[in-house]
Amino acid sequence: MEEQESTKLPVNTAADCSHSSDLDSPDIGDNCQVQNGNQEIMQLKKEISLLNGVSLIVGNMIGSGIFISPKGVLMYSASYGLSLVLWALGGIFSVIGALCYAELGTTITKSGASYAYILEAFGSFVAFIRLWTSLLISEPSSQAVIAITFANYLVQPIFPSCEPPYVASRLIAAACVCSLTFINCAYVKWGTRMQDLFTYAKVIALIAIIVTGIVKLCQGQTEHFENSFEGSAWDPGNISLALYSALFSYSGWDTLNFVTEELKNPERNLPMAIGISMPLVTIIYILTNVAYYTVLDIKAIIASEAVAVTFSDLVYGIFSWTVPVAVALSCLGGLNSSILSASRLFFVGAREGHLPNLLCLIHLERYTPIPALLFNCAATLIYLSVKDVFELINYYSFNYWFFIGLSIAGQLYLRWKDPNRPRPIKMSLFFPIVFCLCTLFLVVVPLYSDTTNSLIGIAIAFSGIPVYYLGVYLPESRRPSCIGKLLGFITHGAQLILYCVVTEMDVLEEKQDTKSI
Repeated sequence: MEEQESTKLPVNTAADCSHSSDLDSPDIGDNCQVQNGNQEIMQLKKEISLLNGVSLIVGNMIGSGIFISPKGVLMYSASYGLSLVLWALGGIFSVIGALCYAELGTTITKSGASYAYILEAFGSFVAFIRLWTSLLISEPSSQAVIAITFANYLVQPIFPSCEPPYVASRLIAAACVCSLTFINCAYVKWGTRMQDLFTYAKVIALIAIIVTGIVKLCQGQTEHFENSFEGSAWDPGNISLALYSALFSYSGWDTLNFVTEELKNPERNLPMAIGISMPLVTIIYILTNVAYYTVLDIKAIIASEAVAVTFSDLVYGIFSWTVPVAVALSCLGGLNSSILSASRLFFVGAREGHLPNLLCLIHLERYTPIPALLFNCAATLIYLSVKDVFELINYYSFNYWFFIGLSIAGQLYLRWKDPNRPRPIKMSLFFPIVFCLCTLFLVVVPLYSDTTNSLIGIAIAFSGIPVYYLGVYLPESRRPSCIGKLLGFITHGAQLILYCVVTEMDVLEEKQDTKSI
């Protein structure tokens, strides 16, 4: 969606950057490239270190899921033994996907994760549909759910025996979203430092639960693991739904791929961050579930709305309030990471011409995509006003796994289409093939077992077709002129008010892309 050419702000000093392009510039910096002696190209700043990357992945993966999802996995698997197997399979599946994304992320060094990879492999239309589903429902609804979960757990100690007031929880959730958006607008480092702190807090909380479980096991409390596979539900539909619940907790392993352009030395730090994060999270998840299962029986877990809180009520006594607070901090970290990655997705989509230019503006001094962050915040606040926002989560599982699988299929396609392309990391074809087959299972089986929600998810994706035709496919001369003028006016106003300019791709990346074509 390209509106009329947006106005460029004047640049009077070497410290500032203007929107310009000259692919022959010899000087490459982290933030800007010198052009014609005194003008520079605006780009996102590379401020995310290896430690920040690990914190982003771990912080997004360890959200509210591990404190809540054990109920869903156990409900569909119906036994401790099978549920632990499914948790392990979910971890292995996520590790394989993350390894494939390590190759994709170091080969296609653009932010945007699956959107960027699908765009590279399958073209504009399929990538737009991927972007459309995220824009319409996936990102804002999931962030709204995390924010509401944060608010509910924050006030849980105040209302221990009843549901928190609806208005109070929604206002707290809205304040949380706005606060984190402001932090990420201010400086990238502010957001990553907050993420580091949240990650440390949630890992410490889970370690406390794990240690408690180990102590109980050492005391001989092993009765829940006797005949642990008895009553297991082996139906493929139930297994797929149980895997969905487990994979909900593992989701987030692609977080760093959304911000590749802001990662220092991505060829080294991206695969290292994935290699550190994935085994760590998988081990923590399995041991946490063992701790839950040691203390709680199946009926207690299925009846619980939050397994971690029920666990703490039985074990920690007067200190049980610490777990709801830890869950709230965990949600806060997951939300911060989601805001960071979603805003970059919209930013990259706008830069590729699939969204208005307004969303690919970055601040002249802070190097943050403020309009994209504000747009993401506004969309999330809208979903906070939907009373049954939790129901919306069921609609995008089909789309999410379809497009994740499609991006990995793109890896196979690019291996065939462009075998000589530089690949700093080159995985065995075994990994993408296995991942695609597993994703096919996750997509096809719910069409049978959860037909209604799957069809709604498909309809949401198809609703982007007319938008693509009118906003992207049609030449600008044939689009309604009033829309172009309105978007141009809004973009110009945003540039003046927010002190932002349009960004450019990295010069070296553009040269490499040109050579590979």
